[in-house]
Amino acid sequence: MLPILLAITAGLIPRAAGHASIWHPSMFGFNVTETTFPYDNRPVAPLADMTFAEWWFHGHLDFPPNAGDVFDLPAGQTATAEVACDKGATSFFTTNPGGDIRLPNDPDNPCPGSPLAAIHTTGLDNVKGCAMAISYKSDANQVQPEDFAVFSVNQTCVWTRFTDFQVPARMPACPEGGCTCAWFWIHSPLSGSMQNYMNGFRCNVTGATSTTPIAAAQIPRRCGADPDNGITNDTPGNCTFGAKQPFYWFNRERNNMFEGTFSPPFYTDLYNFRDGAQNDIFQDSYVSIPVPGPNQTALPVLADVPRSPTTGTSIAPPSPSVAVPAPPSNVTQNTNVGSGSCVHSSILPPPGRRENIKRESPTFRAFHMTSRRRRVAEKRSSLWHIF
Repeated sequence: MLPILLAITAGLIPRAAGHASIWHPSMFGFNVTETTFPYDNRPVAPLADMTFAEWWFHGHLDFPPNAGDVFDLPAGQTATAEVACDKGATSFFTTNPGGDIRLPNDPDNPCPGSPLAAIHTTGLDNVKGCAMAISYKSDANQVQPEDFAVFSVNQTCVWTRFTDFQVPARMPACPEGGCTCAWFWIHSPLSGSMQNYMNGFRCNVTGATSTTPIAAAQIPRRCGADPDNGITNDTPGNCTFGAKQPFYWFNRERNNMFEGTFSPPFYTDLYNFRDGAQNDIFQDSYVSIPVPGPNQTALPVLADVPRSPTTGTSIAPPSPSVAVPAPPSNVTQNTNVGSGSCVHSSILPPPGRRENIKRESPTFRAFHMTSRRRRVAEKRSSLWHIF
């Protein structure tokens, strides 16, 4: 029934309107079109209420990239992706069935000719970020959800077509044959139904100087201030520190998030995903990490980490120093943390909550609005360009 409904919906919506994806020839499904599947399963199509085979790698594992199409991740530098509602809005429009739809006077627009609802937001202060994750397995068919570790977050994604992802300086080299990466996005509940987005691609770490592996990725936990759900203070003792898995949410199988319909997980401080490179994901990043929980007062202890040869600054985030407040008495805590649910999970809003949800401004930094503004002239040499 779901594929039929998706096909019907796709027929009512212009191809350039709605949803988003990264775009690059290294993607699985880069050339998938509306006619490839019996339902709309283009890279931009949302993933919700699907079986594991349908949502994992967007169901595109049988549509791998051509040999040699690999996206390079320069250790300690920035990789720039193109995020758009349609391939025709990117540098790769020549392989788009609809051709070039970019706007000459607004070339950084991820969704030309469409309203903000097309990227599921009400404005820049309402975007919820996206993430890139990596598995050190070269065969994507061998990758499991637990193998992915988030290595970079852009909290203003998907506001602009050109989107920067900072790569940790300590990323080790990939095995022979490269690594497998994926892009993940979950949007604001203020605009559009609840959906997931995932696109896999081949990747390779370049300029690696460290051999320390990434730690086993753990399930992220909701631990930041969450005023939309009556939680006014951070609970750092409840955070997951170090390597974290992406969010797998709102599908029929293999979810690791069980948040309520109107309280989706986001790649923001709400889940201890800092903007930029996730520099604490390595096996030696911490001396100790206490078991997280709503009443945990002990905080992780960072190890002495190498200094950046260019700036002399630590390439791991500072150890948290804020006090751990007690959880609000009016919030029902989800106790099923052992099986993947997070504290503050499954918070279901009262009737009418959808219309009354406030913006998550306490977790949004004002400087993000300017630091992530793309300048087109600077992006002509995008690392995602192959031309």
